[in-house]
Formats: sequence, structure tokens, C-alpha cells
Amino acid sequence: MSHSPAAPVPTRSRSNKVPDPTASFWIIKVLATTVGETAADLLSDTVGLGLPLTTLIMAVALAVFLVLQFRSRSYRPPVYWITVVLISIVGTCVTDNLTDGLGVPLAVSTTVFGVALLAVFAIWYRTEGTLSIHSIDTLRREGFYWLAILFTFALGTAAGDLIAEQTGLGYFPSLLLFAGAIAVTAAVWFIGRRGPVLCFWIAYILTRPLGASTGDLLSASTKDGGLGVGTITTSIVFFVIIAAIISYLVIRIRRDEPAQRSRLTV
Repeated sequence: MSHSPAAPVPTRSRSNKVPDPTASFWIIKVLATTVGETAADLLSDTVGLGLPLTTLIMAVALAVFLVLQFRSRSYRPPVYWITVVLISIVGTCVTDNLTDGLGVPLAVSTTVFGVALLAVFAIWYRTEGTLSIHSIDTLRREGFYWLAILFTFALGTAAGDLIAEQTGLGYFPSLLLFAGAIAVTAAVWFIGRRGPVLCFWIAYILTRPLGASTGDLLSASTKDGGLGVGTITTSIVFFVIIAAIISYLVIRIRRDEPAQRSRLTV
């Protein structure tokens, strides 16, 4: 479908700022969502910063990396994925502040975040004519993209906690539930080749509660239905894996850049 976008706004000449949804993309995404859950608990509870201070510190760090991300003219794995990790932590903190600090029921926050996300998508499509991540090449589109990402994390946190905790389903069954929903979404795309943009965003939203359930399963004590690994060990291990994959992506990009430049000059 096509749609005539609104009047153009000043932009910079940039390439697409979002990586292709390859296997490494989804692996880092799930790892980042898990870290978002465990790191928020680590800083707030284990380190003892408290939820309000943790939220403030992470929000400031996120603002810094968003500035770096917006200033970049192309996809840079370290900046992009650190921003994703930070927005995952902030999304967790936002939901936890509403639930634990203000007493907002998870069903209410899930509904509000869901409506807010749909509103962002509607305005984004109305303005730009596409929700594809393959065309995040203007400042305005990137703004819509990151706003949508924030709401996917907040929504995923609320929905994940609602299903895993308040329904009594538990962390591991919830993990299987969300993994199954992602598998069905992937099958719709790979087998039927239907709705690639819709399938991408459904899978992206579902990876948040999947990561949250994984983080809670690993870090929670055995008496609370977890494996008792703890927030410190879980966060460190996942951070190391993320850093290793990002390092590989940086090396691969640097290796491929000379070949790409030579093709352009032929």
C-alpha cells in the first residue's frame, strides 16, 4: 500500500539506520530484553539504588545514546544496540514504577501501552506511508521508530508480568507461550510470505515478554519459581554475549566496507 506523505521536513543524507532482521538481530534483541529485566532489578534492588534513581540514571544514559544514534549517518552496531539495551531497561523501569510505585494494575498499563503503541504506528504510517524498518533513513522516521520501540518494551514488560505472575502461569510456561507465538508468527512469514512488516512488529513485541520471562526464570529464587541464578550472574553473562556478537558485527562491517566501496567506484 502507498500513501502520500506529509510535507517534507529537513533531513540529512543518511543510509538506513536499522539493521536487517537477521538471526544475529533477533538473538541480540532477546538477550537485550532479558538484560533489561535483570539489570533493572540488579540496580534497583541488589545494588540498592531504588527504582526512582535507577529510572533517572538509565533515562539520562538513554538520552545520551539516543543523541549519538540520531547524529550517526548510518547503522553503527555498538551505538544502536547499547541504545536498545538502555531502552529495554528504561521500559522495564517505567512499567515497574507504574505498578510498584503508583499501584497501577498491570491490566491497565498493558492496555494503555498497547493503545499508545497503536497510536504511534497510526501516526507514523499516516505521516510516512510505511512502517518498514528498511526505510529508517530520515530524522522523523527514526523518531517514530524509537518511540515505537520504547512502547514495545513497556508493553512487553507489563504483558509479560501480567501473564507470568498475576495469572499464576509461571515463568517457564510463559516463556514457552511467547516462544510459541513467535514461532507461529515466523511460520506465517516463512511459509506464507504474508505481511512482512506486520509479522516483524508482532515478533518484535513478543520478544520483550519472552526476554522478561527468561530473565525472571533465570534470576528469581527457586522458591519463587525461578532457577536461582541471580540478577548479577544473569546480567553479566548476557552482557558478555551481547558484547561478543556486537564485536563480531563490527569486524564484519569493517571487513566488508572496502569491497562495497570498490563496487561503488567501478
